[in-house]
Amino acid sequence: MADIESARETFGRFDANGDGFVTADEFKQAMAQMGDPFVTGPVADAVIASKDANHDGKLTFEEFWDALNK
Repeated sequence: MADIESARETFGRFDANGDGFVTADEFKQAMAQMGDPFVTGPVADAVIASKDANHDGKLTFEEFWDALNK
């Protein structure tokens, strides 16, 4: 099981605008800032979609936390 405080900090790095959601674009940008420029738009879309339980195109902290604990 992941540490929830570390998970919140990591989620915050991805949630660039602080609205409580991570979009594919935010994910792509965060990955590039962390040194992975190879995450393309379609890859980011697929990653978000694979963890997006309610299929709204955005990742909530709860969805992120659930994905970490699977």
